[in-house]
Amino acid sequence: MTFYRNRIDAGQQLASAVIARLGPHPANAIVLALPRGGVPVAAEVARRIGVELDLLIVRKLGMPFDPEFAFGAIGPGGACYLNPDVLERHVISDEQIKQVRESEAAELARREHLYRGNRELPNLNGKTVIVVDDGIATGASIKAALLALKSLKPGRVVLAVPVAPKESVPEFTELVDEFICPLTPDRLGSVGEHYAEFGQVTDAEVLELIEPMQPEPASTQ
Repeated sequence: MTFYRNRIDAGQQLASAVIARLGPHPANAIVLALPRGGVPVAAEVARRIGVELDLLIVRKLGMPFDPEFAFGAIGPGGACYLNPDVLERHVISDEQIKQVRESEAAELARREHLYRGNRELPNLNGKTVIVVDDGIATGASIKAALLALKSLKPGRVVLAVPVAPKESVPEFTELVDEFICPLTPDRLGSVGEHYAEFGQVTDAEVLELIEPMQPEPASTQ
């Protein structure tokens, strides 16, 4: 099985694929990472192609009986994606969906405050936005992120991930202007199976990686 050593290695290899498609310093571009797992990958991509790094915070909506199994996702600005295929195959009530959405909305707000504070998302109008995560399994989080982006009027949306199932390539190619993914296995049980190291990324690690993009404190003089 082909795999990456860790998220840093994945980010370095993904950066090479991005450069091959977009060039080394794409004009008017920004990298948006999906926390938490996408941040170490995106940090490498942003550093290597020489563009700004920021966050696009979304939350997976997990089944009550298996929180890791997503039936959808939510993003900023009220963006919500519910996967019709999953909801058709599994029994989950409207009340359960509501409870999960409310719980994840609270966590989304917590992360927005923790990671962003009072700093607003940069103006994306007309920019080339490169959305980066550590991989695609169900695609729910990515779809919520793409929904949230629509209202921000980017000029071009590029989705770049280290690994995604081959069957998802046509769908995501249609959803964005450019889909970049170096590794597309025929079957993908989980994203983590294609990494030698795939531990949880902590809030502290995210804050350390995004610290360079925080605004300078205002002068008191």
